Parts: sequence; C-alpha cells; structure tokens
Amino acid sequence: MNNLNPPLIFYTEMEQTEYLEKYIFTDFKNINEGTDADDVQQFSEADFESLLELVEHNGIGVYNISTWLNGEAFEVAEHDDFKKKATDPKWYKKAFLTLKSRQAGLTYAATYKVSSKLLAKYTEADSED
Repeated sequence: MNNLNPPLIFYTEMEQTEYLEKYIFTDFKNINEGTDADDVQQFSEADFESLLELVEHNGIGVYNISTWLNGEAFEVAEHDDFKKKATDPKWYKKAFLTLKSRQAGLTYAATYKVSSKLLAKYTEADSED
C-alpha cells in the first residue's frame, strides 16, 4: 500500500488538572486526607496565600474558595458573591482575607479556571521536549 499522505499527529490539549499539578501545586503540600484527597487539593493558610499570588501571576481564575476546620466543611466564597469575574484577583484576595480573619486554623481549596490559551501554550512546550 502506497500512502502519499504523511501520518497525522494528534496532540491532546493538556487538561486543567494536569496543568495545575505540574506547574502550580508543585511547591505546596496537599493536606487533604479525606476521601476526596485525589480530587481536591487542600492547603494551609500560608501555602494558600502564596498559591493565590502564583495563580494571579499566571492569569488563572478562581471560581470559589472552600474552607475546612478540623476536617469539616466550614465556608465557601464564590466569585458571583462578589459580582466579579473568576479571573479578577480582587474578589479572591478579599474573600481570602475575610475567611482567614473570620476563623483561624482553616484549610483552603479552590476551583480554578485555566484558560485554553494557557493550556495550549504548555501543551506545545511539552510536545517540543
């Protein structure tokens, strides 16, 4: 069989979870020991504060911030509550300050929005390696 067409090479776009684990969460300790530990990364107050700075620097949005106290769900803040877009760091900075001043000893997690443009950029970089 003589095929004159070159083979097609498909690059799958990096998944958001893969991106976060590979480029964002690497320097932070996941302290989630619950049944959802593989799905939800929880961080200490200090780590989460640094994480939010990194998220802002990389242009990643935050849909919500969830908190736990002694392993029990405590409070959730969402960007809609602040009438801001997920990509506006003003909302999640204010929400974090409010949450940490309201209760000491919380652990934090968030739901993130990584743009397809950012994912594609890192997919291309990985495929060149």
